[in-house]
Amino acid sequence: MLKQTTSTVYPKGLPVSVQSESNQADYISLTDIAKFKDDKNPRYIIQNWMRNRNTVEFLGIWESLNNDFFNRVEFDTVRIQAGLNSFVLTPQKWIEATHAIGIFSKAGRYGGTYAHKEIAFEFASWVSVEFKLYLVKEFDRLKGEEQKRLGWDIKRNLTMINYRIHTNAIKQNLIPSQVTVRQVNEIYANEADVLNVALFGTTARQWKDNNPDKKGNIRDYANVSQLVCLSNLESLNSVLIDDGLPQSIRLEKLNAIAINQMRILTEDNRVLELEMINKKLSE
Repeated sequence: MLKQTTSTVYPKGLPVSVQSESNQADYISLTDIAKFKDDKNPRYIIQNWMRNRNTVEFLGIWESLNNDFFNRVEFDTVRIQAGLNSFVLTPQKWIEATHAIGIFSKAGRYGGTYAHKEIAFEFASWVSVEFKLYLVKEFDRLKGEEQKRLGWDIKRNLTMINYRIHTNAIKQNLIPSQVTVRQVNEIYANEADVLNVALFGTTARQWKDNNPDKKGNIRDYANVSQLVCLSNLESLNSVLIDDGLPQSIRLEKLNAIAINQMRILTEDNRVLELEMINKKLSE
């Protein structure tokens, strides 16, 4: 079953719902777009658009290109009737007659008539060319933000996977037998702070004390470059632990590696901060 998420864009200040599916298909609310022309009767705006012969031709071509189950026989019947004064076409009639997939209706909080983005942009052009351009711009901005979030989530998940390797190395080499749960947690936290200091220049507690209004921890606010570097440091630290290096030596090595990797990943001021951390560690 496809996972669906609903977002909202605001072309010219008008809220328009966008429903995205896990197969990367995006459907935009025709009902919301129609409100730009008539916020009281948006469904009549949609029906007027659909009874247009050019619209029927467009919808038929779109379905032919994208829908293997499109009923072309019924489509021909609809096309012949299009343009007549008595011709009426609603989204539901279109779907039932032709097995169309480019348009659907739904109930609930984000209810209304939705259409694939290519169809929705066509409808927006019919409503208002100016509004269509604003809609396209807002939609592109939404997709750009989603891609950035996706990249961050992937790197964050990678860091979490490597953290398991890291904690396993700690468990095997640094935690003696017959210790309390509290002592075990302190050892894990202590080793996590080795990475925090190497990369961020601060412990988790110090960061929390300096940022009392922020939720989560220091790693939740890391950028993608820092998450990539952190993931690498976790793997490297697990190897250094297995090799039996003391914590002080590991910290120096990890900080030097962090500086080098961040220099490669980014040329921002964070590199200068890491060099200052290295200088402090050497004192």
